[in-house]
Amino acid sequence: MAKTYKNLYSQIYDRDNLVFALLKARKGKTKKDYILEFEANLINNLLKLQKELKDKIYKPKPLVTFILRDPKTRVISKSDFRDRIVHHALVRIIEPIFDKTFIYDSCANRIGKGNLFALKRFELFKRKVTKNNNKIAFCLKSDIKHYFQEVNHSILISIISRKIEDKKIIGLIKKILSNTCSGGETGIYLKGMPLGNLTSQFFANVYLNELDYFIKHRLKAKHYIRYVDDFVILHNSKEQLVIWKQEIDRFLREKLKLELHPQKSKIIPLQRGVDFVGFRNFYYHRLLRKRNLRKMLFKIKQFKDRELSKEKLLESFQGWNAYAKWADSYKLRRNVVKMIYDKTDKS
Repeated sequence: MAKTYKNLYSQIYDRDNLVFALLKARKGKTKKDYILEFEANLINNLLKLQKELKDKIYKPKPLVTFILRDPKTRVISKSDFRDRIVHHALVRIIEPIFDKTFIYDSCANRIGKGNLFALKRFELFKRKVTKNNNKIAFCLKSDIKHYFQEVNHSILISIISRKIEDKKIIGLIKKILSNTCSGGETGIYLKGMPLGNLTSQFFANVYLNELDYFIKHRLKAKHYIRYVDDFVILHNSKEQLVIWKQEIDRFLREKLKLELHPQKSKIIPLQRGVDFVGFRNFYYHRLLRKRNLRKMLFKIKQFKDRELSKEKLLESFQGWNAYAKWADSYKLRRNVVKMIYDKTDKS
């Protein structure tokens, strides 16, 4: 019988945990007005938040939603700073309980994992199924249609409750899940999680851990990697992948109320190249996805239009360049450097 955890709630509002959560929530944002305002009366604000949690009267503020174009358009929902402290406080206590149950190749939003970890695993699996690139093999490349908008709250709570038998924690999670955007009423939505919340990233892994177990332990797929809702299975039999794709779609529909994206879920010969975690992966080389290049070019355009500072542009480039190095991209990176210095020299 699986181990369950009780009486954890007091650990969430423990003073040390709230201080740790505060430091995590403010990291990289210390000059923001809302943080300066919170910290102007720091002790009282933390004590007030602690009391609200302890007395179970804490209520999150409505989310603030805005459109982010970088250049892909995304709807981001931003929580109030004090609510982000609560998110960190909650995740710090319950994430270790769930993380130990996650499969090794669940790669997103986990300590020691990430997109480059996923990329290395893809390379390893590719070499295995192709016998060091000497045999033909295939990849089922899939993602889930409107994943964050479709996560079912009842199913998520049921999954969490298998491990957490603390009604106070479950009540707090329900409050976070039912929080809506500015102008809405809380508690009316039964599905969906806002992009931008730490809790959404964590709950996304908890929810799709059910899919991971189905693929690894029921289908017995050895070469499977998931990054958020984007996943791949490598195999030397196209027919086997066709069967698995049908079974996965059925499992998602029946058990998780989700479905595979019809246009983005395909079986691809590995020699044609597979888009995964920002790169197009071929047998003998790797290219940066065009979308990643467009993102950097968009930053340069923002700087040109005086919508982005020189410091922010160079900061973005450093991150992009470190990422792009994982592809065969020397000439591309050199051209981007030239574009940046041409623009900054003229500013």
